[in-house]
Amino acid sequence: MKQNISFDKTVVELSRVIVGVTFAFSGFVKAVDPLGFTYKIQDYLITLNLTELFSLALPAALFMVVSEFTLGVFLLLGIYRKATTRFIGLFMVFFTPLTLWIALTNPVEDCGCFGDALIISNWQTFYKNVIVLAGTILLIFKWKKISPLFSPKTVTLTAVFVVLYGVLFSLHNTYRLPIMDFRPYKIGANIPAQMFVDPDKADIVETIFIYSKDGIEKEFTETDYPWNDSSWTFINMETRLVKEGEKPAIEDFAIESLYQDEAGVWNVGGDITDLVLSDTTFTFLMVSYSLEKMNERNLDRFEEIAKYADDNGYSFYCLTASSSEVVGEWEVKHNTGMQFCHVDERTLKTMIRANPGLMLIREGVVINKWGDSKLPSTDNLLNRDSKSGKEAELLISLILFFVPLLILKVTDRKK
Repeated sequence: MKQNISFDKTVVELSRVIVGVTFAFSGFVKAVDPLGFTYKIQDYLITLNLTELFSLALPAALFMVVSEFTLGVFLLLGIYRKATTRFIGLFMVFFTPLTLWIALTNPVEDCGCFGDALIISNWQTFYKNVIVLAGTILLIFKWKKISPLFSPKTVTLTAVFVVLYGVLFSLHNTYRLPIMDFRPYKIGANIPAQMFVDPDKADIVETIFIYSKDGIEKEFTETDYPWNDSSWTFINMETRLVKEGEKPAIEDFAIESLYQDEAGVWNVGGDITDLVLSDTTFTFLMVSYSLEKMNERNLDRFEEIAKYADDNGYSFYCLTASSSEVVGEWEVKHNTGMQFCHVDERTLKTMIRANPGLMLIREGVVINKWGDSKLPSTDNLLNRDSKSGKEAELLISLILFFVPLLILKVTDRKK
């Protein structure tokens, strides 16, 4: 009998750890980058033709990441065991069928359940959810066997702290650059290197030629198509994937210059990607995926940095996804004299979670990046160690979470 009780308790605690860690980790890595999760929600809204709901994407993202993080931590701490397991159950009852639909239809290649920190396939996401759902069902029926780490005397204060931390941590990473960067444009990243993949490891594709003869269509490969037989009529050519290979971390990075013609009309010029990435001097990239939505509060600081770059022989480009017409109207209004370039909106949002933001590169390597509210003075532009600053910021964030919990636990034991 005692062995059965011990086994039952072990299974419950194991389920508690699996489910709790999954929820807490998923919530935390998305709370690190709420805007990234917001863009993922918008991808789904585009697929469902619900773009009118875009304005709700950020509030929904914040609510979900805080809820996931809170429920995961609550379960690990044994706080409000009955309610926690049931709320987690509601999450899983909704998301498990949803991820099955995503796996079957593949509307978005990466579901975003672990943000950019851990990218898994849609089918792997579904299988993960099946395991978590099974553990959650067990916990719903066995919630009394979950060992609470805090007594009723401090449970309310502990719960309030966890929720408050989740909210403030998420908001901090929404209005500042994320304290952890999992994207291919993080500080130290080599952009050109991540645009390349070994041809031997890339996708294997074949070209199919479709010809017609006597009203019958037939498919041929590159080695046997009847290019010199006039009795066959060419119909179409298709490229088919034979074997999926590795994908480059960066696939859609392209910079097109914008110029103003004699009539004052702004036009798209040539591709200057290689020119920008091969520049051996420092290059400043002001990133604004939308000039219309740009926060112009610190625009004068960007103009100051553009002048600094010009005075010191460095390149300065303003990268935007706004149309050339919008660029023209915006420049007439602000008269910055900047060199504007066109870049895909998704790429710009991936490069930096700010509108506008500033990235410093040299020979395609990311030296530094800043949000508009954290721009350094021109004296510190080239020597500020932002990477170490972010590591210190992360350490402080972890201390601010674990130390109060430890204090609450010590206080709890003394009561």
